[in-house]
Amino acid sequence: MALATDFNPGTSPTWSMPMIMSLACDQMKMTPAEALTAATLNSACALGLGEKTGSLEAGKQADFIIAEANDYRELPIILDRISWSAR
Repeated sequence: MALATDFNPGTSPTWSMPMIMSLACDQMKMTPAEALTAATLNSACALGLGEKTGSLEAGKQADFIIAEANDYRELPIILDRISWSAR
């Protein structure tokens, strides 16, 4: 299972991966761990990029954030509160 936004104005007007992860937990009954894996490693593998990206491992490319959370299960909720911008 891979998660993505599939952004388009007609049927999926969001760029927010945190929102997609939250919806996956709420509507698809995925656990936060399943949603996080589906949004990162599984998505990279679906694009044929799993050897280069998708997880934090030595030698892989990564963009990441540091979030103040007590537990990874908070990520689908707190990440939606972060103001996202290209840096």
